[in-house]
Amino acid sequence: MKTQVAIVGAGPAGLLLGHLLRAEGIEVVVVERAAPDYVLGRIRAGVLETTLTDLLDRLGLGERMHAEGIPHDGFNLADGERLIRIDVAALTGREVMVYGQTEVTRDLMDAAPSRGLEVIYEAADLAPHDVEGDAPYITYTKGGAQHRLDARFICGCDGYHGPSRKAIPASAGQHYEKVYPFGWLGILADVPPCNHELIYANHANGFALASMRSATRSRYYIQVPLDEKIEEWPDDRLWDELALRLGPDAAAHMTRGNALEKSIAPLRSFVFEPMRHGSLFLAGDSAHIVPPTGAKGLNLAASDVAYLSEALARYFRSNDPDGVAGYSARALARVWKAERFSWQLTRLMHRFPEADAFDRRMQLADLDYIASSVAAQTTIAENYVGLPL
Repeated sequence: MKTQVAIVGAGPAGLLLGHLLRAEGIEVVVVERAAPDYVLGRIRAGVLETTLTDLLDRLGLGERMHAEGIPHDGFNLADGERLIRIDVAALTGREVMVYGQTEVTRDLMDAAPSRGLEVIYEAADLAPHDVEGDAPYITYTKGGAQHRLDARFICGCDGYHGPSRKAIPASAGQHYEKVYPFGWLGILADVPPCNHELIYANHANGFALASMRSATRSRYYIQVPLDEKIEEWPDDRLWDELALRLGPDAAAHMTRGNALEKSIAPLRSFVFEPMRHGSLFLAGDSAHIVPPTGAKGLNLAASDVAYLSEALARYFRSNDPDGVAGYSARALARVWKAERFSWQLTRLMHRFPEADAFDRRMQLADLDYIASSVAAQTTIAENYVGLPL
């Protein structure tokens, strides 16, 4: 089989890139190691910047998002006793959309057949080959048979653990990583949110987040040590801790319910550069990971895809290699700014094991300054809503 662009990974980044390239008339095949149900079963966040919502609208795929998503024009920081509202709309003129990553993936997946986007699922043993040259290819196994997909370019949208980044020689790249000494214990429950906007809370016991998937489904998190066991957190204990960390106002409006899903996710910051090696490009989690504090993971993948689709369209439409050559530097400039914001917000809102009483007072002083400074709130709002492409 042969195509112009082979995409490894049918998550939201790979599918979005596939749709954007098909809209330009470029031949694309997406290859995914898992089954569709498994892809849709990945529970992820869903605070969407206008970068992503605009791309979905441009493709004509935003109808359900606008019908079921929840526009947010602000969010809250809490210090255990008060809410500090960041009025994103007033400070930036923009808003974010709360719409689950699973739903974004479903919309992209459902639209693929009618848009001529071929997606091959359950492709085992995926591996890119000859990525240094002009004729790379992918091999995979499906139905007990070995298959080969030839392409002009390969785009690795296959996540942190995927094979694409591993196809780049160690001598050709460099990675930067910070592993945080805690994780997020999350609970998903069919209960109304305690606030119509997100609450990021800094408490002496640790971080907490009140979020939502809809007007009737809530997602909450608390910071826990990396060696914590889910079994040590029955629902009642978790709800009690959330009420304490989020503060009295949130607790007064909190509805408790049985957990639909409960899990612990580790936090890390990671960047691999460059994001291009020969005919292989990296996009999304295959090139970078951010702690979820800043809600940047999916949105960074969307900006990567926007840059990459533009560069590939220029190449195939006009035989112009400049966009392809400049993709990595252009994408990484935005990646590092998002990494900085996510790192700063994580440092501000979490309790670190090595932190002492002075560090705690610095966090509280920072929050007090943010509460009284329009300039500080504007900086946070600009980064939260998404820096320009």
